[in-house]
Amino acid sequence: MRTKWAVMNILLYLIATSTVAQDIEREALLTDIRTLSSEAFAGRKPGTAGHGMAVRHITDRFHLLGLHAYHGGYLDTFALKDGGTGYNIIGYIPGLRKEAIVLSAHYDHLGIRDGKIHFGADDNASGVSALLALAGYFSRHPPTHTLIFAAFDAEELGLQGARAFVNEPPLPKGNTVLNVNMDMVSRNDKHELYACGTYHYPHLLPFMASANPVVTLKTGHDRPGSGRDDWTMQSDHAAFHRAGIPFVYFGVEDHPDYHTPNDTYANIQPDFFYNAVCTILDVVKGLDTGL
Repeated sequence: MRTKWAVMNILLYLIATSTVAQDIEREALLTDIRTLSSEAFAGRKPGTAGHGMAVRHITDRFHLLGLHAYHGGYLDTFALKDGGTGYNIIGYIPGLRKEAIVLSAHYDHLGIRDGKIHFGADDNASGVSALLALAGYFSRHPPTHTLIFAAFDAEELGLQGARAFVNEPPLPKGNTVLNVNMDMVSRNDKHELYACGTYHYPHLLPFMASANPVVTLKTGHDRPGSGRDDWTMQSDHAAFHRAGIPFVYFGVEDHPDYHTPNDTYANIQPDFFYNAVCTILDVVKGLDTGL
C-alpha cells in the first residue's frame, strides 16, 4: 500500500511540475538568453553585425510565436541621434479589449569596448528572453487586454527606441493603459526582484503579488529625491512615464558585473531567472484581468 501511495505522489508531483512548465518554457527561456548573449552577437551594439543578428533572432521568434504585426512587419525603424537607423521590434496579441498593455525590454547593449565584448546577458538579454517567454504564454492563453510586445533598440544610447515608440505608437494614442518594462531580471544573490513604479501609480500596488516560493517580490526604488536609488528614469519605462502612461519596471539591484565584460550567460542564475519570469507572469496576469 505504501508503494502505491508513493507512486501516486510521484505522479501528482509530475503533473504539477508539468503544469508549471507549460506557463513559462524554461528551456526556451534559457536558450534565448544564451543565444542573445553569445560571442557571435558581440554585445549587440546598434550598427554592428551582432546587433543585426539579434534583430533576426527576435523577429524569427516573434514569427514562430505567431505574434501579429503592425503595418505588415515587425520592424519599426527610427532615426538615431548619430545619424544611424534604430530598429524597434513590435508584435502584438489581440485581446478582448482595444486598450493595450505594452510589455517591453531593450535588446541593444554596449558592443565591444577596449577590445573586450560586453556580452550583456543580464543587461538585457534577460529582459528580452523574458519578453519572448511571456509572448509564448499569452499566445497559448489569449489575454483580456491587447498585449504589445516591444523589443526596444538604443536604450543604452538614451532610451531612443522607447521614445520613438511613445512619440509615434502603432496604435491610437490614448489606448495604452500600462507599460510593463523588464531590464536585468536574471540574477540576484538575495533572490529579490523589484517592481518599481507603484509610488507614482499606487493603484497598481495591489497587483504586485506572486505565490512564487523562490523569488521575493519587492516594491520600491521609485521615490523622488533618492538619487540613483530612484529607478524611475533609468530604463525605457521613463519614456512612458513622461507621457503620463503608468508603468511597472521589473529589475534587480546592480551587481559587480553590470556594464562589464563579465555580464555573461555563465554568470546568470538560471533558477532565479526562471522563477523571476514566473513571478512577472503572475503579476501581468493579474494586471491583464484586473485593470
